[in-house]
Amino acid sequence: MFSLILKPEIQAFINANIGTDLTKLALQKNPFPDVDWREILNQIAAKSKAKDKLPTWFSTDGIIYPSKISVEQTSSEKTALYKSNLVSGEKLIDLTGGFGIDDYYFSKKIDQVFHCEIKAELSKIVKHNFEKLQVSNVECFAADSFDILQNSGTTYDWLYIDPSRRNDVKGKVFLLKDCLPNVPELLDFYFKYSENILIKTAPILDISAGLSELKNVKKIHIIAVDNDVKELLWEISKDYNSEISIKTTNILKDSVEHFEFTLDKDQTATFSLPKKFLYEPNSAIMKSGGFNEVSVQFEIDKLHPHSHLYTSEKRIEFPGRIFEIQQQIPYSKTEMKAFLENQKANITTRNFPDSVETIRKKWKIKDGGTQYCFFTTDVNHNKIVLICSKIKQA
Repeated sequence: MFSLILKPEIQAFINANIGTDLTKLALQKNPFPDVDWREILNQIAAKSKAKDKLPTWFSTDGIIYPSKISVEQTSSEKTALYKSNLVSGEKLIDLTGGFGIDDYYFSKKIDQVFHCEIKAELSKIVKHNFEKLQVSNVECFAADSFDILQNSGTTYDWLYIDPSRRNDVKGKVFLLKDCLPNVPELLDFYFKYSENILIKTAPILDISAGLSELKNVKKIHIIAVDNDVKELLWEISKDYNSEISIKTTNILKDSVEHFEFTLDKDQTATFSLPKKFLYEPNSAIMKSGGFNEVSVQFEIDKLHPHSHLYTSEKRIEFPGRIFEIQQQIPYSKTEMKAFLENQKANITTRNFPDSVETIRKKWKIKDGGTQYCFFTTDVNHNKIVLICSKIKQA
């Protein structure tokens, strides 16, 4: 079925146009009349998206890509690799297979992986690609995963699900019951086939909302890549009913930042006025809500209960951005005119009434430069500005 798109001359054309402006290319005459021009353009668009996100696929000859949107929505190799380290055993079934990125990495840790994908065309693409990638322990099924489970007559070491939001719930609060499959409704059914379930959700899902819908949650992983939260992972274990741990991971170019704590453990933060160094947690920690735990574990003070900025006299290693405070000024007309009006600065607001845009417009502050200004509220409830130099960028 892929013979035409896999012709060497078409593959060469696709590779030669990676990153090309497709709106202009689409206006050109199709140089391969035997093949749908839209399909060729889609291969170029999807492969362009895969260059950084899916380097293994991008660098392998003969790979077929689904729609560009499918590539945009799939796991990156970095997050798929992380997930693979959470599972072990002989058999794993993926109920929402998609483009198969996660299963490629699961196959390196699990003896047999079963890829379920209700879209027959996508299932064929994945099967073809696994052959090109020389993966032999993944079996592809083009059917509804509910039926596959019910008819399998077997149990699995792990069951993996990446539920997708239904199209008819746009604009509503993100809830798992509004996704397909409906995991909260099917959880007892799933536990008949595996005692261990791993669920991937979009970062838009509120953690407390997820916990209100799910039971037997053992651990929640918050995964960010280059300080951009990409996904939440929910480890669920049959009959588990104890404390829940939260682990945040920020995967950077040359390092990985981890932070872990127990949910609902009563921790009390310490507070102080700004000292020499300022710390801003990475986005995964911000998503976790473990703000008091940051203060306790790193032995640093918060500026205010709602500011989520931290300070210390002595610099420490920290999972986020680190700054040295050069100056502290009250947020007043006199001080702003003297120190920041008509200047260039990078602005961040935390627990502050005005937005970045309002501040820039009001004081004519241009974006950029080496000066970093934090507009926030201190422990005495005063509005302050911390003028800083950056030491570390998350």
